[in-house]
Amino acid sequence: MNKSAIINIEALEYAYTANDLVLRDLNLSVPYNAIYGFLGANGAGKTTTIRTVLGLLRPTNGQVQLFGKPIGPHRMELLSNIGALIESPSLYLHLSGYDNLKIACQYFNISYKKIEEVLALVQLEQAGNKLTKNYSTGMKQRLGLAIALLNDPDLLILDEPINGLDPNGIIQIREIIQDLHQAGKTIFLSSHLLSEVEKLATHVGVIHNGQLRFEGTIEEVNQLKQGLKVHIRTDEATRAVAILEAQYSLKILENNVVEMDLSSEDLVPSIIRLLTEQNIKLYEVKLVASDLEQLFVDLVNK
Repeated sequence: MNKSAIINIEALEYAYTANDLVLRDLNLSVPYNAIYGFLGANGAGKTTTIRTVLGLLRPTNGQVQLFGKPIGPHRMELLSNIGALIESPSLYLHLSGYDNLKIACQYFNISYKKIEEVLALVQLEQAGNKLTKNYSTGMKQRLGLAIALLNDPDLLILDEPINGLDPNGIIQIREIIQDLHQAGKTIFLSSHLLSEVEKLATHVGVIHNGQLRFEGTIEEVNQLKQGLKVHIRTDEATRAVAILEAQYSLKILENNVVEMDLSSEDLVPSIIRLLTEQNIKLYEVKLVASDLEQLFVDLVNK
């Protein structure tokens, strides 16, 4: 176990039934003060992992440690320093946002003085007295986040916090997460929205079919993305591939586009020259930088 990590998962397995193994030998390590983007398609095992981390599910095999302690015997102690928002928040829609927070304060034995503070943190100070049923989806999500922040946790676990939000709601949640990180909180953020995680995360883990396929810093992700792709549109794609395949890795996409993997854009002029010398008409030659979405596809297809 990595003692410098706030979340440690080792050889984790979980099965809902004997023939339904959802998590398979999952190993994961979240450093202190990270924004850890936990990426995976729907059904990959993200929510099951989170529920296991919080002790809501008991693993079939493996270990979970939080703050250096196993979750099993220390669950209540550890949860007192964790805020969590799993899927959509459970709210009393006939009450105001302020009254929802009062109920949460009573449950957690927290002073009402925290309410104004957390409403400000999630940019809801002007809407605290409005009925929750009149909140937008983004406002409800921010109120759920406010409830998770009442105990001033060091670790915040968010399951798909921007799912279903409009662009303005996504920006607001993003800004709140960045502010919380700046305040020193560690944030574990699950999502299938790759581009949004790329804007936020300091670290990334990719899960597919219950297994971790990649884990590293955002800098390491960017290094993996440094490869270039070139798209060449021509009406003789098959002949172009025959000319180039001895020297380059390439394939034919839709609409007679040839995709090539290159180590440098300096190779493009010689490729164009080689094809034009063979009387192949080129209608478009375009450099395409690798993105997180393509990297994700490459990782899960290993």
